Order: sequence, then structure tokens, then C-alpha cells
Amino acid sequence: MLNPHYTFIILTYNEETHLPRLLNSIYELNAAVCILDSGSTDHTMTIAATYNAQIKQHPFKNHPWQWHHALSTFDIKTPWVIGLDADQVISDELSTLLLNFRDEDYADVSGIYFNRKNYFKGRWLKYGGYYPFYLLKMFRYGIGYSDLSENMDHRFIVPGKTIIWKNAYLLEENLKENQISFWIDKHNRYSDLLAQEEIERRKKLRIQTIKASFWGTPDQRTARLKQMWWRMPLFIRPVIYFIYRYIFRLGILDGYAGFIFHFMQAFWFRLVVDIKIKELLDNEQTD
Repeated sequence: MLNPHYTFIILTYNEETHLPRLLNSIYELNAAVCILDSGSTDHTMTIAATYNAQIKQHPFKNHPWQWHHALSTFDIKTPWVIGLDADQVISDELSTLLLNFRDEDYADVSGIYFNRKNYFKGRWLKYGGYYPFYLLKMFRYGIGYSDLSENMDHRFIVPGKTIIWKNAYLLEENLKENQISFWIDKHNRYSDLLAQEEIERRKKLRIQTIKASFWGTPDQRTARLKQMWWRMPLFIRPVIYFIYRYIFRLGILDGYAGFIFHFMQAFWFRLVVDIKIKELLDNEQTD
């Protein structure tokens, strides 16, 4: 008999490297697994089938819309769902909590944040604001939903009470990103989405779904920080952000791999976004 309390939903695209690692980490939980794939051309679907996963495919627009489709299309029989990316792994601590999870013990809770440990080039990024890092990954089916107000960042929104499992970790490591060319190509695509999104925010075509608050949930605090970011001047903010993460949040202690990650993610990527925003604004003025 399958676990009656929760179902795993996983998004995939060419994840033959990562999917066995994730599925092995949740195997003993004996929960239903639903996989939404966006057109893999490797062995992802074969791997998914060996684990008796419920599989569907859908063209990829962006992560928020892909999650929206996943939550809308699968036949979920459990009161809870857990949404995971294919490059994530359930830690032993998190597995223990999930093994003992009973819906009736959380009658007043609608969502649960997991703590994430992010790895880059084999190193845990412990500093630079990357730990602790709380992700709302488990929520009541039919209550939680995908935030469609953003193009790139994806998060679930849950009306009602949420809690944090601070010592239950998702381990996240995208092994394909060990090749910096893959990382650059991926984030170049993301920068297009983010630049267009910010242009639409400037035109009031997008509004935040989450209530911004420094004193609220982890996602509400992030929403407040994003409001501050959008008000900062282009080209200056990537410099400030990198210095903040690398010096004030001690990213320098993450070593060689940490320098590459914090520099590329905090400065290079954000600078590319700002350049593309400027190009879009200039094109509008000449049209």
C-alpha cells in the first residue's frame, strides 16, 4: 500500500544523471511519484518508468507555469504533495521526518518549509546567504499553488499556517553545472526571462502575489528584498549584491568553488540581466 499522506511531484528535462539519485532517496518512503517531463531526449523516461512513476509530458514555458500544469494535471489521491526538482535529494534527516509524517498530526498546518543545502562543484555553499535557505516544498494539495507572477523564480504559495523543518535538509547539486559552459548557457536563458519580467513590472503589468514583509515567512522576506532590488539603479546593484554576499555574508569562506558561484550568480548573472533590461528599454524608445 502506498503512503496515504503525500505524493511526490518532480519536474524533469534530460535528468538521467540526477533522477536515479533522487528516486533512490525517496524509495523507502513508499509514496506515489508523479513526473512531469518537458521533452527529454536522454534516458529520463526509461528511468522514471522503472520506478513506476506516473509520467506526463508538457512543453516548457517557464518553471512557474510548469509547476502549475503539474498540480493541475496529475491525479493526486493524497492530502499533501511534495514538489521537488530533479537535482535535489532527500537527506536522511528529512527522510526520517517524512517516514513519521501523519496528516492528522498537522491538522492546522497547510505548508512546510524544508531547509536546503546547495552544492556547487562538489562543495557545500555554507555562506553568502545560501544557508540556511528555506523552501516551501510540502503543502496541502488543492490549497497550495504555483506563483505565476514571476518568469524565472518558482515558489509555491500556501494560504494558512506554515512551519519550518530547520534540521531537515534538501540536498541540491546540479552536476551538469560543473561544466561552466552549461551554467552560462542556462543562466543566459534565465536572464532573458528575468529582464522581460522586470520590464513588465515597471509597466505595472505584474504584481507580487506574496505579501512582502521582513517579519513574515521566508518567502515574504524574499518578496520584500525583491522590492528593494527593483528600486536600485541598474548596473550598480550587481556590484552591491556581490560585495554583500561575498564580504558581508562571508561568501569568501566558501573557497574556490564559492568564489566562482557567488561571482557568477550574484554579479555576472545580475549584470547580464541589467544589460538586457537596458537594451529592451532602448529598443522601446526607438520604436
